[in-house]
Amino acid sequence: MRLNRDSKFLVTKSPVIHGTRIGVAILTAAGLLGAPSFGQNVPIPKPAPKRRDIQMSASEPQRAPATTGALQQKPPDPVIPDPRRNQPANIFASFDANQKAQAAKVSAYLSSLQTLVGNFVQVAPDGSKTKGDFYIQKPGKVRFEYDPPSPIELIADGSSLAVRDRNLATQDIYPLSQTPLRYLLSDRIDLMKDTNVVSVTSDDLYISVTIEEKQALIGTSRLMLMVGAKDGQLKQWTVTDPQGYDTTVAVYNLDSNKKVDPSLFKIDFTQYPTSPG
Repeated sequence: MRLNRDSKFLVTKSPVIHGTRIGVAILTAAGLLGAPSFGQNVPIPKPAPKRRDIQMSASEPQRAPATTGALQQKPPDPVIPDPRRNQPANIFASFDANQKAQAAKVSAYLSSLQTLVGNFVQVAPDGSKTKGDFYIQKPGKVRFEYDPPSPIELIADGSSLAVRDRNLATQDIYPLSQTPLRYLLSDRIDLMKDTNVVSVTSDDLYISVTIEEKQALIGTSRLMLMVGAKDGQLKQWTVTDPQGYDTTVAVYNLDSNKKVDPSLFKIDFTQYPTSPG
């Protein structure tokens, strides 16, 4: 695998895993990287059209999500948002007292977390699913390990994010500030003050908060965080890229009390070197 640097990113150019190229596309698919810098001219492969044979609304009946506990839970069925929701935001939109209270509830929950470990199910834009384990230690540290046959690991050490291929012993490095999930990794956060919230909705199952980011010459991307309406725990997030494609990551078997080994978040530049220059 050959790596080269364009602008401030390292981009993987050839291997394919689960139909998605490693590098920018993998990070975007994992919901960890936003749109690339407009200085980057390496195209991202366009995902296949979304499947329409799975649940399309958070308000429709759904198998109960997993909750924190000693018993291991089965992987949940991620809620795939209705793509029709991605309408341009009203710049004059305002939020009522209930919506502000719901957003404050989500902010308080995210701010209360210091560590979080669990399992995840990722649904790509073409409907394909992958699973794995994740580890979070705030501020700014996260590790995603994909189950075989994928050799991919994603590691953030607080300032940088590495996408690693264990089989090829290579990795790409990205600035953590480019990841939309930096909000999840922040030590403290007030969503209404610190982000551009464009939507707050709730039903019997979920509280959903959608954050929008706009970049010149790139377009608009969105991050929708969903927590349980009853237990207040993180259930999933959906990243919408500027082309309108959604990638959803549902989490389960959550444990916010487990001590996390700090070495999990170390980016190894010896065994997994990056490209020069």
